[in-house]
Amino acid sequence: MSFDRHLADIAREFPAWTIWRSDAGRWWATRHHPLTPEERDAGCAMTIDADDPDGLRRQLLDQLSRVTAEDVEDFGIGSPLVHDPDLTGPDAPEVIGPDS
Repeated sequence: MSFDRHLADIAREFPAWTIWRSDAGRWWATRHHPLTPEERDAGCAMTIDADDPDGLRRQLLDQLSRVTAEDVEDFGIGSPLVHDPDLTGPDAPEVIGPDS
């Protein structure tokens, strides 16, 4: 899959983040909104990076796991209900959405 496709897929899954790939080949995501004090206290980051698209997706899911379902709805932090077959299986992170 091309890196443009990876960018588009991740951006669609996490609409509250700007996703890009640097000239050095690292994958980055920056939030569209400032962190709330609660998000900072939970260890959320404004910008994250990874070596590859799967690593960035894992980082984004980690960020999502640090906030409540109410925060997801209020701020559009990401879509915990998006199903991605690459993120299923025994090693997949557990993401619980507001309707779980």
